[in-house]
This record gives sequence, C-alpha cells and structure tokens, in this order.
Amino acid sequence: MTDALKNAKRIVIKVGSSLVTNEGRGLDAQAIGNWCRQMAALAAQGREVVMVSSGAVAEGMKRLGWSARPKEIHELQAAAAVGQMGLAQIYETQLRHYDMGSAQVLLTHADLADRERYLNARSTLLTLLRLKVVPVINENDTVVNDEIKFGDNDTLGALVANLVEADALIILTDQKGLYSADPRKDPNARFIHEAEAGTPELERMAGGAGSSIGRGGMITKVLAAKRAASSGASTVIAWGREPDVLVRLAAGEAIGTALTASTAKLAARKQWMADHLQFRGAVVIDDGAVAKLRDEGKSLLPIGMVEVQGEFVRGDVIAVRDKSGNEVARGLANYASSEARLIARKPSSEFERLLGFTGEPEMIHRDNLVLA
Repeated sequence: MTDALKNAKRIVIKVGSSLVTNEGRGLDAQAIGNWCRQMAALAAQGREVVMVSSGAVAEGMKRLGWSARPKEIHELQAAAAVGQMGLAQIYETQLRHYDMGSAQVLLTHADLADRERYLNARSTLLTLLRLKVVPVINENDTVVNDEIKFGDNDTLGALVANLVEADALIILTDQKGLYSADPRKDPNARFIHEAEAGTPELERMAGGAGSSIGRGGMITKVLAAKRAASSGASTVIAWGREPDVLVRLAAGEAIGTALTASTAKLAARKQWMADHLQFRGAVVIDDGAVAKLRDEGKSLLPIGMVEVQGEFVRGDVIAVRDKSGNEVARGLANYASSEARLIARKPSSEFERLLGFTGEPEMIHRDNLVLA
C-alpha cells in the first residue's frame, strides 16, 4: 500500500465535519490551512488533488446558533446554504496563501447516476485539474431530498474517486483508523494496519454510527473503500490531525488503516465498462480508425465514423463496430446520435459550424473506451 500512495498521481482527500469544524465549534482555519499547505506540497510534486469536504451543515448550525443537528430536511438545507458560504471562502483564502486556485463543486447522487451529467461532471473536474485548480466538493445539501442524498461524504469521496479515476482515496477522520472492535469498549481491540477493501469481516469490525456533528462513522468509511476499490483506488483512513499526514502518506509512510484495491486501476475500469453498462446504439468506423483504437490506444474521433446506428444521448454507452459489424470497442458517447450524424467524417474544426457549439474533439475519449 505504501507504494500505491507513493506512486499515486491523482488523489481524492475527504475530510469530515468534526475535523473541519473542530467538533462543531466553527470552521477550523488552522486545520484547513494545514491541509491546504500539504495539498500545495503534493501539487508541487506533480500530483493532482481533489478535496471532498464536509462541514457546510455544521458551520451553518453555528452561524444560526443551533446546538443540535436538526432533523427536518428543510432546516438541514437551510443550514447547508448558510454554511456553504463560509466553507467555500475559507478554502479559497487558505489555498490562495499557497498560490493555489480553488473551485466549489456541489454534487447530488442524480448528477452521477445520469450518464450525461456524469460525463459533464467528469469533464469539469478533469478540466479543473488540468488548470491546476483544486476542486472542493461537497454534497449539494441545499437541494437534495432523502431519495437522492449520498447520505455521507465518505460515499461521495468514493464516487468522486471513481469519477476521476483517482489512484488513491484518503479519508481523514477523528480516529486513528480501523480497529477490530470499539477500543472504548473492548480493551482487546486490535488496530488494523492493512486489509483488502471489501473483505466482509471489515464491515463487522466497523459497525456503529458517527458523531453528533457528522452523519457517518467507521462503517461508511469501510463501505467507501469498497466502492473506491471497484475502480482500482486504494483507501487510507487516518487521523486528520496527524502532523503532515498527507505529505507523509504520499511519501509512502504507513499511517492509519490502509484498505487496498485487489483489482488494478485499468482492469477495474475495463470491467466496469464491459460488465455493468448496456449500450443503446453504435457507430461504425473505418479501417484507419480501427487501427488507431486497437494499435495506438487513441480516442475515437468523429472523422473516422462512417455510420451512426440507433438513438442515444450524450453519456450513453455505445458500441464501436468495424465495417463488417464486429464490435471493436464500447464506450461513453460525448455526443448524441443526432449530433454524431452531423459530425461523422468531419474534423473538429467544423463542429461549431455544424452543431452551433464546440464540444469535445472526441466522440469517445480513450479514458471512457474499452476494447472488445
């Protein structure tokens, strides 16, 4: 696991409410500043960092003078709306100290369940990373209801790790890591230094709820690690106030509990695309495009498409076939079938004239494409 983090280029970091707000006392500028300093250090090493930060509801509660977390959804949403202002501001201020840009990104489950919105969110996050901007992500508590809530930001952290194909997920919490039992109740509880994510025994060990400030607990972190592992990302659960925890983890130091992914990143992505998604249409490509995909690992460009079959929208999974009808690959379409018909056999320089807008140059980006 030390090598997995040491070699990680893209890292998702999740921090919980109790850490961000110093157990509900208000946003902890010193702690947030420390994490921002460390993120800047990671960026200086050439790594890409995404921050998933809780704390909006807790900060809103403080600003509204509420001592207990409300149960009514509209009151939670109001607290989130109030607190989100301070949360975005403090990350912006702290990251600017280290010449780092920041961006606020609010997501709901619906954003990632819908294929087109999934692609849009992914494109935005990858663009921010390319621009050397740190995305600060939170659940959009102001608009969600019980049916679409992630339920906790541990789950959101794992979904974001899958979304951006992160190499690692670091969950910073107010605990040192995972124990075999609750150490407050069982003196024989042993610390789990490393295990394979998704091992059923881990869920039994992690039972129990979170604090009065947050929504999660160790069980949500173990389940998040299992979810992150499905796309090849290993997870570390560590104490957020451990000195230089992010820098030391990235250097390969063993801190907290490491829950490793058993599937390689590329293999997991291929399995996800090949086994879990149905395609609604297809494009037929010429021999030159087939060679580009198979032999050179390139993206599929519209100029290589000779036919568009079926009806699909942006974000749908489509088949890529050669002129004999054999499936060459499958992947996520950047354009709807109606748009694809307009740009087939055309270079990207003509997209704006044909479509009225300029989108991605690829029909299917190589990151969203797997060979048959």
